[in-house]
Amino acid sequence: MISAPASPKDPFHLFRGIDGDTSSSGTTSRWSVNAEEQRRRDLGDFLKTRREQLVRADLGLPPVGGRRTSGLRREEVSYLSDVSVTWYTWLEQGRDIHPSRQVLDAVARTLRLSTAEHTYLLSLAGYSAPQIAPEQMADKAPASVQRLLDSLPGFPAYVTGADWGVQEWNAAFAALYPNITTVDLTDRNMLWLVFTDPYLRELMPEWEVTSRRFLREFRAEVGPRLGEVPWCDLVARLVEASESFRASWESHDVEGFTSREHLFRHPSAGDLLLELHRLEPCDHPDLRLMIYTPVLTTDAPERLRLLSDTAAPPTTSSG
Repeated sequence: MISAPASPKDPFHLFRGIDGDTSSSGTTSRWSVNAEEQRRRDLGDFLKTRREQLVRADLGLPPVGGRRTSGLRREEVSYLSDVSVTWYTWLEQGRDIHPSRQVLDAVARTLRLSTAEHTYLLSLAGYSAPQIAPEQMADKAPASVQRLLDSLPGFPAYVTGADWGVQEWNAAFAALYPNITTVDLTDRNMLWLVFTDPYLRELMPEWEVTSRRFLREFRAEVGPRLGEVPWCDLVARLVEASESFRASWESHDVEGFTSREHLFRHPSAGDLLLELHRLEPCDHPDLRLMIYTPVLTTDAPERLRLLSDTAAPPTTSSG
């Protein structure tokens, strides 16, 4: 016997069972259907609330009826997003349709969604977070990130952007790799430095393995954007500048990042076995915070401490 449907006014009706059967048979499909319906409703409600919060004057639109200054009509959103009125209406109504990422991106621009709101909208439709546009990429990390780096005085750390350009670092990293303070901004890119700086090659006795690992991670991370500036320019420069890069690039190998040990042979500190970790600030998802920590079962902690004690204050990208 099928139970009567819950009242639409009940905000939890979509999470209740379709019938009284609490056995495991068929439960997964019922919950799955309800979850999908709930996501569509959430997406529609979210779009409606964002649409109603917009200030019309901010979009160059006159008041409605001479008095209403906030909120857009569905027709106006569809026109500004280059989406049909029917399709947009169905989105707000939570209909069982499957909007493309391009449609949602266009609507997000019209509704002037923040990065968090845009990401939320895409997630409700089953898409990954939006990628930062090349023109929106900053050359310098925010001050809060630099303060985080400086709070790790005994651990070499640096920050890269989406293009792997090194934006900031701390004193410990400058002590480990002094060239970072003098390299030209155009060349201050970790992939470029790994394949073109002779000092860095000497610093890493396992360079052949390490460089190929960096390259596999780079390709896995930026693969969908290799046809865009600045990624295509970086690859073109490296193909011309490094035979090792050219040979490895043609293999098309990819590998995701994992924390791992790196051996450094520093001219004054000697051999340092460090472990590389990567953090991503939630409020700046295009940044990568790379931190080296000493392997505790070696003498690296003491060697690294002595190296850090002699390090000068960092000369960052703003210095």
